[in-house]
Order: sequence, then structure tokens, then C-alpha cells
Amino acid sequence: VQLQASGGGLVQAGGSLRLSCAASGRTFSRYGMGWFRQAPGKEREFVAAISWSGSTYYTDSVKGRFTISRDNAKNTVYLQMNSLKPEDTAVYYCAARVAGAFGSRAFDSGQYNYWGQGTLVTVSS
Repeated sequence: VQLQASGGGLVQAGGSLRLSCAASGRTFSRYGMGWFRQAPGKEREFVAAISWSGSTYYTDSVKGRFTISRDNAKNTVYLQMNSLKPEDTAVYYCAARVAGAFGSRAFDSGQYNYWGQGTLVTVSS
């Protein structure tokens, strides 16, 4: 499985961006998909995830601002980011979990089998 993330860029605080992650393979609809981010000097952290059935999970700091969705016909997962803040600045990575359900472990990077290359999001104040 190959994952290609795109959509990052420079945006002012309060603005919006939509990240996309295109996946190869014929069984995308069965995958659980997640977004993680890593800010300079910090560890990678969980942002959002969506199971094969459409259940969604968010870290507290993005709830109400970010929305994860998927289009199985396009083998793509999206992260709509609104009301962006400077602290959202990071490299954003998409990841895929072959077992499509997460249980209570969507936030655990060890649950994911494949990772994309990352796309940089910079939010200016």
C-alpha cells in the first residue's frame, strides 16, 4: 500500500486547508485511516482517524475544527481543517491500518501498517 498526502501549505490563523491522502490498492474501503502530525522538536501525535465503517476519532485539540472523511470510490481520505491556529503547524502524515476497525486504539501509531510521506502545514499568526 502506498499513501500520497497532499494539500499542505501556508495559511493565516483562522483559515482553512483540506489535506488529501490517496491510497493505492483495491481494498482501501476495508482500511482504517488516520492522520498524525509532528511539529518541530515534538513527538508525532494523533490527530484524527476513520474506521472502515465510518466511525471517527479526534484528539481533543482539534474537535470541532477538523473533520476526517473518506471517499472509497477515489481511494482517498481527507482532513478538512478549519479555524487553524499557529499550534497546528506541523508535518501531517496519513496512515493506514489493514484491520479496518480501531476499537479504542485509533490514537496509537503502532496500530497502523503503512505511512505516507507527510505534507507541511504552516499557520501564521
